[in-house]
Parts: sequence; C-alpha cells; structure tokens
Amino acid sequence: MKQAVQNLLDTASNEVSGLGDDQKALDQARVKFLGRKGELAQLFKELGKVPEQERREAGRILNEAKAKLEAIFSDALENSRRLAAGKRESIDVTVPGRKPQQGRLHPITQVALEITRIFNWLGFETVEGPEIELDYYNFEALNIPKDHPAREMQDTFYISEDVVLRTHTSPIQVRTMEKRRPPIRIIAPGRTYRCDSDVTHTPMFHQVEGLMVGKGVCFGDLKGILTTFVHQMFGHDVGLRFRPSFFPFTEPSAEVDIQCVMCRGQGCRVCSQTGWLEILGSGMVDPEVYKYVGYDPEEVTGFAFGMGIERIAMLKFGIDDLRLFFENDLRFLNQF
Repeated sequence: MKQAVQNLLDTASNEVSGLGDDQKALDQARVKFLGRKGELAQLFKELGKVPEQERREAGRILNEAKAKLEAIFSDALENSRRLAAGKRESIDVTVPGRKPQQGRLHPITQVALEITRIFNWLGFETVEGPEIELDYYNFEALNIPKDHPAREMQDTFYISEDVVLRTHTSPIQVRTMEKRRPPIRIIAPGRTYRCDSDVTHTPMFHQVEGLMVGKGVCFGDLKGILTTFVHQMFGHDVGLRFRPSFFPFTEPSAEVDIQCVMCRGQGCRVCSQTGWLEILGSGMVDPEVYKYVGYDPEEVTGFAFGMGIERIAMLKFGIDDLRLFFENDLRFLNQF
C-alpha cells in the first residue's frame, strides 16, 4: 500500500508540473486523482483487503496522501490564477498608445453658433426667453388673435388654455420690446415645438428669430442684412431672391430663397426642378404689433426675420433627412 501511494503522489506531481497555468487541465487532473471515482478513491476501496493488523497504518498513509494531493492541486491552481492575472495586468510599453476619442459639437450646434457669430458681427445682440410661453406672447401680441386662421399653421402644443410650448422664438422679440426702447437689434435662438413629424419636420426643432427697430429702418436694410448673412453662410457665389409672402406680424412680408445648393440653380429633385430653396421668412414689423409694446409706429419702423436651424444645416451639409440630427448615430455625427 505504501509503495502504491508513493507512486500515485509521484505521478500526480509530474502531471501537474507539465500542465503549467492551464486551469482547465488542472481541474481535470484534480478530478482524475481526487474525484469520487479517482485513483485515490480506488486505493481507499482496497483498504478492506489489507490485513487487519496493517489496516490502521494503511488508512493513515492514505489520509496523508489525500492531504498532500490536495496541497499539490491547490498550489498549482493558485499559481495558475496568479499567472493569468499577471498576463491580464501586464503592460507592453512598446505598444503604440491609443489616442482618446475627441468629442465634437453636434452639427445643429455648429450651425447655430455660426448663425449667431454672423449676426453678432452685424451688430445683433443675442437674447433668450422661456420655452413654456403664455398664449399672449406666442400669438396675441404678435397680431394673431384667438380666432385668427394663422393659429392653425402653428400646430401648437397646449399645456393649458393660456399656456403653450412656444411655436417660434418671436415671443422673445415682444418681451424685449416691452422692456427696452428703440433702437433694438437682437436675435433670439432657441428650441421651439410644433405637432409635426416627418422627413423634414420634428416635434422639437431650433429657430433663430431676428428683430431690428429704430428710426428710418426700411426694407432695404432688411435686404442688406439678409443678403450679407446668406453670403457669409453659403458663400458669395450663391444667389438669393426675396419672394412676396404673408405673416401675421409683418407687412409687407417676404420669403428668402437661395439657389439650390445641390444643383446650383440648374433644377433637380431636391428643389423640385425650380433651382431655388426657401430658407427663411421676413418682413417689416406690422404697426399693429407696436401697439402691444407701447411704440409709436409713426416714429419707429423695423423688420423681423426667422429661420429654422435644422433647415440651414441640411442645406449647408447636404443632408436629406431631418431625423438624422436626432438619432445620435456616431457614424453620422463623426462626419462633422
């Protein structure tokens, strides 16, 4: 029995030393020698065949062998875990470093900052206002009473009968005129909300409204300011035109079109073969609006304009689906 136990210990020790840090192989060897049907268990079964006077000594030898085998496998498995951890935690100083990924401004933010920069350069101050707005400032003070059909154009989110999510940033113009006396030259960028969602519309979008009020402000000033803006944003070779339109708070009103940035005015699917794309609305402030803020329309005149930032971004970057701006797909955003 003693010789059989020694042979078992020698065999186990040699086999473990040849397995290195292979934890799976070590587990299998442990079962082979110490399992319920392993080689040591077979020797315990032979204990009954040992003469009675030798059985006690044989039992002691087998128990000592079991303890030694357990120590062999415990040390081997612990050493294997240490080696594996060392490999995971080791640092190869010859491997080239990984550059941290740089964040980028969202394309909407980039365009909003560019629009703001241009108008600040032209002398316009940037102002802000609440996104949850009173019906009075969003509609009535802009010459849009409760029964006015233009309200249907806005697709408004109503919080209550007199409180809405603003449909444009024009209420900021009214709030500013209430607090200040002319001359005024401001732009009002911000988020706006309307019940609309498709390839070219989203329920939440961004606008920039502008206002200039003072003595002698005329339509020529409006054309000069907006022409300069278009050339700064899209390039001096881009043509533009002013097309008569209607807005409740301006009279006369005009929409501004630019030559299609896709076909350069030749006519394509994007511009419906017209060669032109509408980018913003504008006009001279209706004298009725001045009555809400205490201005004398006989003394001052002014103009206002408004544009969608997403619309400008789509034209500037050649994007054909507005929803791409809001899906947060890194493959799209990394292009900017």
